[in-house]
Amino acid sequence: MTAQIWLIRHGETEWSRTGRHTGRTDVPLTEAGVAAAARLAPRVSTLSPGLVLCSPLQRARDTARLAGLTPDSCTDDLLEWDYGAWEGRTTAEIRQEAADPAWLIWDHDVPPGDTAGESLSDVAVRVERVIDQCTPELDAGRDCILVAHGHVLRILTARWLGLPPIDGRLFVLDAGKLSALGFEHETRTMRLWNSGS
Repeated sequence: MTAQIWLIRHGETEWSRTGRHTGRTDVPLTEAGVAAAARLAPRVSTLSPGLVLCSPLQRARDTARLAGLTPDSCTDDLLEWDYGAWEGRTTAEIRQEAADPAWLIWDHDVPPGDTAGESLSDVAVRVERVIDQCTPELDAGRDCILVAHGHVLRILTARWLGLPPIDGRLFVLDAGKLSALGFEHETRTMRLWNSGS
């Protein structure tokens, strides 16, 4: 089998459990999040990655540690989407305030709040840099592991597959789960999605 990019979304936090947009706020893992991350360790121990990259936020770093990983680098390119004024808000709350029952983050510009906010295309630029960083390892036959957040990994998946960033909406990624991107011959593919271990 050819080399793969393994994706690990951090374990559950209180905000992820309750559906709050969690970008740059450094929310810790819940007990369930700790347990889910630890359950990944046996599967992760079978991998021999050439590169392990992690978001610098604590929930991702703790997930990496609990899964038995020591990141080569914690990179801002794997930070979660900066949600600006939507940080900490649920989709239901934003829909009510906007009087738009169909509102989704994928379809709207992010307004500034305590942070500047970030466009979908800005996130796409960041994940392209991560893919570029993984490419030499993959070309050499070595796996990469990325430990990060739901939306940023979904956008990375879309870009890996040659899809526009907005198509990240199609790839629901649960907390504390393992996924893999790889190849069939030269074609970039999805090899595994939302595995518990």
